[in-house]
Amino acid sequence: MKNGRNEAWATVCEFVQDGGLRRHMLAVSAAMRWYADLLGVDAELWEVVGLLHDFDWEIHPDLHRHPLAGAPILRERGWDEAVIRAILSHNTEGTGVEREQPIDFALLACDEITGLIIAATLVRPSRNIHDLELKSVRNKWKDKRFAAGVDRDHVVAVTDDFSRACFDGRLELWQHIGNVLTAMQGAAEVLELDGRLAHG
Repeated sequence: MKNGRNEAWATVCEFVQDGGLRRHMLAVSAAMRWYADLLGVDAELWEVVGLLHDFDWEIHPDLHRHPLAGAPILRERGWDEAVIRAILSHNTEGTGVEREQPIDFALLACDEITGLIIAATLVRPSRNIHDLELKSVRNKWKDKRFAAGVDRDHVVAVTDDFSRACFDGRLELWQHIGNVLTAMQGAAEVLELDGRLAHG
């Protein structure tokens, strides 16, 4: 891959000013890399796709244009078509690009659940993701008012798809959420979920 993580992050910083959206993309990136390592596939490719997947949301903030209108920007900058295709597949309704490859299923499965985990971390007094246990995430999941923007049914559906595509149906929902939590804990410093926000 000609471009790598540094170039991806530079693109994110150019097009995304909102700190929460940057954190989301970093979280998805960490989860994608974790799963790539588990599956023995190209970890940098998966990490870059996670990092770039919402890069154009601030300039195309609706699902009819995102990420379809962002794809030409990536092409102009020399990104591999494999990266662009995977990003397009996370909004099939808007792009017409179906999920086919393992990376496509992983991206959608890791996307929305990171929001619940981030929100559950930020309501903790410590603001430290290392203090967040899976049972706490499960309690927040049950409270539909908490992080109400996270569509629980969607998370279940895309996790099932990911499980079938990459794990022969053996990846359970809460196993997956635990994996994403573990991945994000490993990136706590990058995500600024290492306790520093408790002192801000």
